[in-house]
Amino acid sequence: MRWPWSSSRASSAADSSQAAPAGADTLTETDTDTDELLVVPVARRESDDVTPGVRIAAAWSWRLLVIIAAFAVLGFLVVQLRLIVIPVLIAVLVSALLVPFIAFLVRRRWPRGIAVAVAMIVAVGVVSGLLWLAVQQISSEFGSVRDRTVESYRTFTAFLLDSPLHITQEQLNGFFADVMTTVQNDGQAVWSGALSVGSTLGHVVTGVLLALFSLLFILIDGKGIWSWVVRIFPARARPAFDGAGQAGWSTLVNYARTQILVATIDAVGIGLGAFLLGLPLAIPIAVLVFLGSFVPIVGAVVTGSVAVFIALVYNGPGIALAMLLVVLGVQQLEGHVLQPLLMGAAVKVHPLAVVLVVAAGSMLAGIPGALFAVPVAAVVNVMIGYIASGAWRTSNDPLVYHGDVLWQTVPRQPPARRRARRSTPSTSSLPLQEDSRD
Repeated sequence: MRWPWSSSRASSAADSSQAAPAGADTLTETDTDTDELLVVPVARRESDDVTPGVRIAAAWSWRLLVIIAAFAVLGFLVVQLRLIVIPVLIAVLVSALLVPFIAFLVRRRWPRGIAVAVAMIVAVGVVSGLLWLAVQQISSEFGSVRDRTVESYRTFTAFLLDSPLHITQEQLNGFFADVMTTVQNDGQAVWSGALSVGSTLGHVVTGVLLALFSLLFILIDGKGIWSWVVRIFPARARPAFDGAGQAGWSTLVNYARTQILVATIDAVGIGLGAFLLGLPLAIPIAVLVFLGSFVPIVGAVVTGSVAVFIALVYNGPGIALAMLLVVLGVQQLEGHVLQPLLMGAAVKVHPLAVVLVVAAGSMLAGIPGALFAVPVAAVVNVMIGYIASGAWRTSNDPLVYHGDVLWQTVPRQPPARRRARRSTPSTSSLPLQEDSRD
């Protein structure tokens, strides 16, 4: 059998033999036939037309698409099960605050059951006390707030009538009449909204009970629950996942403990400023600032703007300007003193990452998404970094991991150890010294 190129090759061989000088070795017909039999055709594949860069990009692309699809499915399930997921996340976050307190009591020879009971009573007492103070002040100052509201409304309407906009009293009356007509015509929608509020209240009560039960069992048997979760994974993956979980838990504990201290200082500062400036509802403002401060950077700004708005409505622009200065002062204290001093020792979160994560969480899940965006992202980031670093292969302590990640959320080394590490020779020169000794 001859391939298409056999004749040309044979002819070229014959031509070369004729052109060869006398005494030179020439190919015989047998040699030519044998050489032709050794020619093996190579089938051309379609992948040969694709450059290596395109193949690498395609390989990365389908893997990234699979990861994005997995996260999309997970996010869809979380949104659909939000009435269960949100109470459980609240329980985990509160347990991160209470576990160090329980460990402190256990080290003081308290029985663990009593320590858990005391921690639960303290947590419920603090939350109930804050809510009671807020409701008590709102009910006690309701009359004065109502009078100030009416007075502020009259002042505002007088300003509109005297303004360059040339608004008349008839136009204002017509506007409010249209509003009342719209409310009356949409009575069915209002009634449906009332039913929705009732359903929401039922969901809130159910969520509170679920959060309390979840918190109780996490505090009592948290290690057993985590061991059960780890056993779901294959045996080879358990050490990595267990170490990543411990590093993530340490991140959550440090974040929650530091964030509640920062939130307390923000609430005391803004609430005290509102009280000294004579604002109504100073305690509810402080409680609102305390809750809003758990959303880093964004929460305190939003709740502080509420305080400024209340000051503008009830006390005039001068007091509102003073309240704005108080809010800005507290924000500067948090950003330049509290965050580097307190948060920097335990959790270092990049401000750009915080803003982006909070924005994404609020778009996907509203207020709960903004509340849990930063701790969830920080924990997931540390867990992924721990597994990718391979630190679980060489160390049984997940807290020794110090990967170069966006969130450095594991406890840092003490200053003495850092100074000692900087004083040692660089790692790049150590192999050369060992080779010279050998």
